[in-house]
Amino acid sequence: MRIAITGSSGFVGSAMVPFLRAAGHEVVRLVRVPDGSGDSLAWNATTGALDARLPALDAVVHLAGASVAQRWTAARRQAIVASRGPATEQLCRSLAALPTTPRVLVSASAIGIYGNRGDEVLDETSARGSGFLADVAADWEAGTAPAVAAGLRVVNLRIGMVLDPSGGALARMLPPFRMGVGGRLGSGRQWTSWITRRDLVRAIAFALGDERLRGPVAAVAPGAVTNQVFTQALGKALRRPTVLPVPAFGLRLVFGAMADELLLASQRVRPTRLLDAGFAFAQETIGQALRF
Repeated sequence: MRIAITGSSGFVGSAMVPFLRAAGHEVVRLVRVPDGSGDSLAWNATTGALDARLPALDAVVHLAGASVAQRWTAARRQAIVASRGPATEQLCRSLAALPTTPRVLVSASAIGIYGNRGDEVLDETSARGSGFLADVAADWEAGTAPAVAAGLRVVNLRIGMVLDPSGGALARMLPPFRMGVGGRLGSGRQWTSWITRRDLVRAIAFALGDERLRGPVAAVAPGAVTNQVFTQALGKALRRPTVLPVPAFGLRLVFGAMADELLLASQRVRPTRLLDAGFAFAQETIGQALRF
């Protein structure tokens, strides 16, 4: 297939591009400022405008979005909101207006849509929750409506914490844990739903090709764990103690509202639709995921 991808330079996108090419697909990178190479074309995230030279596409993978993993100042909140719902809607309007529309759009979303749900087991049929991240994710998914109306098969991939030692959350955790000063966050009872970057790019490719998948699809491994269990598993993998917990009030002091919604929130998500479609995870357990 000829596949266009946004967010190609990001943590997930930078792994997605070579994965798709290795599978024999042609990849077009939609970027804000083309680098002059033949595979990069301009995309305006504000207006949705696409480069006039864009060839006919079979599929689109939409991964672009401002980082949520920093203190939520007013400016950061605005960037998070604008880069998701509105940017996705404008992109989808542009895709719908193409002379030949792609067959499928896999668009990133997040398990933040469920809010803080304690021990409740969640999947794609669960109601959305409340909070800033829930609102952002709901608008993100609603932004794909023009593509749905144009007849594209749209998959809203609800992504959990993506694990890979080269970047993302895990890379930020490794230095303190390697120094033996890592520990649980708050009570440690909150559930963490995760997926390795390797399995995420495989899940995206799977969703591109499986006609049964559309709408919300949870992109998490089946082995959700509490933060306490995650902390112990990471300490075991690094052969380091994990006896210095980070109190919730300290997290709130440093990170503000982000602490409650991203670090202390509990989301125990099951990937029902991927499992029902026959997707096989390479890393199902946290022990497998943290095997360095």
